[in-house]
Amino acid sequence: MPIASVNGLEMYYEIEGAGPPLLLLHGGLTTIEYSFEKLRPKLAQRWTTIAVEQQAHGRTADIDREITYDYMADDTAALLRHLNVAQADVFGWSDGGNTGIQLALRHPDLVRKLAVFGSFCSMEALYPHIIEFFATATADDFGADLKEAYEKVAPRKEWTRLIDKTKVMTLPDTSWSRDKLKSISAPTLFMIGDDDIVKPEHAVDMFRLLPKGQLAILPGTNHFAPVYKPDLLLSLIEPFLAGPMPKVKTAASFG
Repeated sequence: MPIASVNGLEMYYEIEGAGPPLLLLHGGLTTIEYSFEKLRPKLAQRWTTIAVEQQAHGRTADIDREITYDYMADDTAALLRHLNVAQADVFGWSDGGNTGIQLALRHPDLVRKLAVFGSFCSMEALYPHIIEFFATATADDFGADLKEAYEKVAPRKEWTRLIDKTKVMTLPDTSWSRDKLKSISAPTLFMIGDDDIVKPEHAVDMFRLLPKGQLAILPGTNHFAPVYKPDLLLSLIEPFLAGPMPKVKTAASFG
């Protein structure tokens, strides 16, 4: 298996396709297959896709360290440098999008363009019932399909440990300051579904904050668009990544 030793982690990754590099960052609790099985074949026709599995996810075993977006961004940056990738486009779903945002903040030289779906930069971005679910849910409350995908490939079956670590990561205030978010230089496509766990108001706020931000709210779509509506996502991701570099929005565009 392709494994990179980064920051004390034995990080699993897969490379598929041809063309400029495109980093794929999976959703929380998921694997490469679960997140990208329907997206990657089309993307790999145009890009060299680099799909990773973060700490305690999929084939990347856990280590004695908490799971945070900072760690995942730094691990991902170390992997790209291990692979001699000077700069890549990035697509991240949910926690993967949060990691992509943190990657753009902490390692801006590595990110050319960033597309995220179902991501959030503050707990206030989530509906109250979603926050309540994360606060009270047990390992059995998360989808059986997520657990099945994890146990199919995990070197150690530690589903409950992964859930516990992820809940601790998600529940505290994960917000990044508005000034920091305004500093993201990479053109960023911020996408959510209109039936997502993320409030539309947050997506609009992010669009206004990001100097080179673009916004898409997908109709009739929930948080699992990469699994259930891949073609709709592809219709947005591909032209954004392949198109010209967007200019900084004018001052009139900002709220």
